[in-house]
Amino acid sequence: MAPATTGPDDFQRLDVNIARGRIVLSLLAMLSLYIDPTTAGGLFHLSAGARTILLCHLAYSVAIFVALRRQPQGARLLMVSTALDLFFATAVAFLTEGQTSPSYVFFVFAIIAVGIRPGMLTTVAVTACSVALYLFVIVLSERISNIYMMRAAYLAIAGYLIGFVGRQRATFETRVRELETRAARHSIARSLHDGYVQALAGVNIRLHSCRELIRRGQPDDALAELSDLQTGVAREYDEVRAYIRELAGVEESPSAEFVGPLAEPRFELQMAFAGHTTTGEHLLQILIEGLRNARRHGRPQCITINVRGLEGKLLITIDDDGVGFEDPANPPWAIASRVAELGGHLTVNHNGSTRLQIEMPND
Repeated sequence: MAPATTGPDDFQRLDVNIARGRIVLSLLAMLSLYIDPTTAGGLFHLSAGARTILLCHLAYSVAIFVALRRQPQGARLLMVSTALDLFFATAVAFLTEGQTSPSYVFFVFAIIAVGIRPGMLTTVAVTACSVALYLFVIVLSERISNIYMMRAAYLAIAGYLIGFVGRQRATFETRVRELETRAARHSIARSLHDGYVQALAGVNIRLHSCRELIRRGQPDDALAELSDLQTGVAREYDEVRAYIRELAGVEESPSAEFVGPLAEPRFELQMAFAGHTTTGEHLLQILIEGLRNARRHGRPQCITINVRGLEGKLLITIDDDGVGFEDPANPPWAIASRVAELGGHLTVNHNGSTRLQIEMPND
């Protein structure tokens, strides 16, 4: 099976985990300052400024976490959260700067939050901003000494190492995916060669035998051979179909196929749209798959397809009066995957008849 690539859902989970770590950072920083006797008010005490800024950071962390859990966010939220991470790190440094101040950890967290994503330049830019802001706090607090200046240097070194390791990790993961893809392709090629290609070769030989029997005037023997061949082809078809679904990671549809010769339902098509040829090719594949599914699974008497373009969108409706799907929440995976790839949306309604409604862009 082909390896999965990094997609939007993976980055969504990554952002949620970062947000969860931000909450933990806020709570631990508050606890460490509360029990630290050397900074921010003394032992078991927080100054008003430190308490306010840490509570604001906790509220911000929870808000980001809730927003990410509700729905995926774009790059704008990532930029805003990075800017706020740097702002709170600077504020914590200004209010609690001391030998055991946690401000250093806030700056490092801001760097790590962008460093775990691909992009060395972004990590370097955030590191440079962190160093500049830390130096600004030192100058503003009149704490110019070798100790604090070296902290800024160490922060720059830590940021570079985080960016370097993140880039190496991304390169390594890309290489691993390439090797996994190559191995998966080799396995698929071997399966096709040893199984289905050999079966097709056998079908070709048996068809040649049927032709010879007909040429010799033995139609009954040819018919028997063709009937046996049809059974074998149907068996190979089922195996290929199951293999393809396994490769796609899709479970077998719960609705059973009918056994026996397929009925020929009436077919009505209404189409009025203009678009690119690529869209037309995808549309034809969707229509063919829709007809096959309705005919094979639903045994309808009539199939109606309506296609129309409307304001940059392509609206497709496939209706049939058959038995439909046992689970409307599990639509035909071939159609659903193609629609999703095109950035569209598929819904299945079953109320005495089956209706597939597809909406996808037609730019």
